[in-house]
Amino acid sequence: MDAAIESEIVVTAPRLPEAPGEAVYAHVEIDPRAIEDAVRLDRALAVAPAASLFRRNDSGAANPTVQGLSLRAIGPSGAGRALVTLDGVPQHDPFGGWVIWGALAPEMIEGADIVRGAGAGPYGAGALTGVVALREQIGTGFAFDAEAGDRDYRRFSGAAAAQDETFSALLGAFVEHDDGWIPTHDGRGAADAPLWRDAASGVARVQAMHGDVLMSARLSGYSEARGSGLVGAESSADGAAASVTLVAQPGTDALGWRLQAWARRSDMSNAFVSVAPDRSTTTPASLQYATPAFGWGANGALRWSNGEVGIDVRAADGETRELFLFSGGAFQRTRVAGGETLSAGAYAETWGSFGDTLVSGGVRLDWWTARSGERTERNRATGVATLTLTPDDQSAWAPTARLGVRRDLGDTYFRAAAYAGFRPPTLNELHRPFRVGNDVTEANAALAPERLYGVDAAFGDDAGDVTWSVGAFATRLVDPITNVTLGVGPGVFPPGVNVPAGGVYRQRRNAGEIDAAGVEADARGVRGDVFSWRAALSYTDARVDGGADAPQLTGLSPAQAPQWSATAGIVWTPWRGGQASVDARYESARFDDDQNTRRLDAALTLDLRLEQTLAAHTAMFVALDNALDASIETGATADGVLLYGAPQTLRFGLTFRRQ
Repeated sequence: MDAAIESEIVVTAPRLPEAPGEAVYAHVEIDPRAIEDAVRLDRALAVAPAASLFRRNDSGAANPTVQGLSLRAIGPSGAGRALVTLDGVPQHDPFGGWVIWGALAPEMIEGADIVRGAGAGPYGAGALTGVVALREQIGTGFAFDAEAGDRDYRRFSGAAAAQDETFSALLGAFVEHDDGWIPTHDGRGAADAPLWRDAASGVARVQAMHGDVLMSARLSGYSEARGSGLVGAESSADGAAASVTLVAQPGTDALGWRLQAWARRSDMSNAFVSVAPDRSTTTPASLQYATPAFGWGANGALRWSNGEVGIDVRAADGETRELFLFSGGAFQRTRVAGGETLSAGAYAETWGSFGDTLVSGGVRLDWWTARSGERTERNRATGVATLTLTPDDQSAWAPTARLGVRRDLGDTYFRAAAYAGFRPPTLNELHRPFRVGNDVTEANAALAPERLYGVDAAFGDDAGDVTWSVGAFATRLVDPITNVTLGVGPGVFPPGVNVPAGGVYRQRRNAGEIDAAGVEADARGVRGDVFSWRAALSYTDARVDGGADAPQLTGLSPAQAPQWSATAGIVWTPWRGGQASVDARYESARFDDDQNTRRLDAALTLDLRLEQTLAAHTAMFVALDNALDASIETGATADGVLLYGAPQTLRFGLTFRRQ
């Protein structure tokens, strides 16, 4: 959304400014143009090779349970190993830890900064492989977008904002429909169905200045429903969130501070099916008809010229409610499983400049607990309990620290950092079993938090018409939560799980360690107002040491972790009011499973866009996504059926902007 909500009058954003010490860590700013043109926000973030979705599908096709985001291809997970915030508020689902990207319309986002590595620091739990810090629009104006495209795709969005010297208000919403595509090619049968999607979201925010204090209140909601690629397999997700923030910006002789509180509720349903060997029919397998969850948190920080201290707390409770064991035309069993989690932490950071050298570091201590866990399965007809599990409460302390240095070398700089972070298991990983096709994955209430230790270093230049960075990193991920294969169907596996022929049985486990090392480079430049470009490259070599819980994984690559990724983009303004852009992304081959038996080929995609201003406030565009109609392998079933991402897609639209 270019210049959709801008003003000469500036009401500060509801957050503290970035601490000067953050310059010692690996930052990547997402090109605002990528956000402006994006259909979905996670698609915009994927222009950085550091950002890795669990599968190559973006949120237009991905089930809500696999919409997490990770960094540096250390081993992406469905929950995600990076923390995503919006003006400081975590955006993760309280039950599953994933991010419902459809709740975050690109039109409402002013910018995004990716911090690779850097550890927990002031960010807290979940910032394992880094942080994606989103910034919401601030300003005044009105914007409306309407677009349509192949497969009956249509999207309408609008945003309006107003402000004066002491007050601002923002309203925005979007609705979207897409008939989708059938994700199978070879072996397609009558059981295969399109990945259709309906979605909507809305947001309202008000801000007011009272003296030196900014008061901000935000309310948002979302709802989506989608097909999962098989007849009878569908999912839905909805939720709402609210936050209140008080901020006083730091001054020359004044302390800065922030107090923030937020709450989030969510619900989700998933209908899973089993597939006949010839893919001619499907049979109901399970129905997770509700997954109600509630999360809340609060944080506070005190900032002075060369330091910051802060505290934060996050809590979640929720459960999955489902029907399973389909026989005789009806589900025979019910299941209710869930619990509570709580994490709390405190940190202290300091920084200082010594000539041309900036040094920054800090310590943090977190406590996490999972409690009140319960799983009950009953005979649906008689109500008699067939399985009752009451796992022991567990808790853990997580001390972490980070230290970095940056040295200016004339026109270039050198930076290096060492850090640690942690991610506790989600309620989903602890308590929710699930089934996709014929594959069954069991929960594990005994999971321990993941911990990461890492170092990185880089040379670069962040000033001038051409900026660049070249660096390397090494990390060790301890106790990675992994879906570990334990058997092949047909058979019955603990605790009484039926796995049909053609399926595999997995359980979430802390699978030893993942060691990863790699290099990354990025550059961007401009030439007047006519031409701009960007390019980035990353290589990661990651290997698993499965330890005692998963020795069969030792020496293998983590699932969903490509070694190579590269992106490039060009924006050209060949005439007045006209703009053309080309974006390319490459990923090397990856494995879809922990055993490295399901290989997904390398993928190269090319996106084209042409935009023309029609009047002072109006423009039109035409875009061709996946212009080469590449077959993008996104998944593979146990019986060898490959799943594919979106084919070539033509979109066109009209935009109206008024400041």
